[in-house]
Amino acid sequence: MIILGLILLIIGLVAGIGVLWTIGIILVGIGVVLWALGALGHAVGGRRHYW
Repeated sequence: MIILGLILLIIGLVAGIGVLWTIGIILVGIGVVLWALGALGHAVGGRRHYW
């Protein structure tokens, strides 16, 4: 999710499309939160690990 968000950020920046930029920021934020919860040992979506 983090990688997809970064790709959308780059495409949105290069193409000048604000919607892709916004969606990219949201996806990166959600990905970082899920990664942090998984790294701390909390179950995310019923799984002990989040890849």
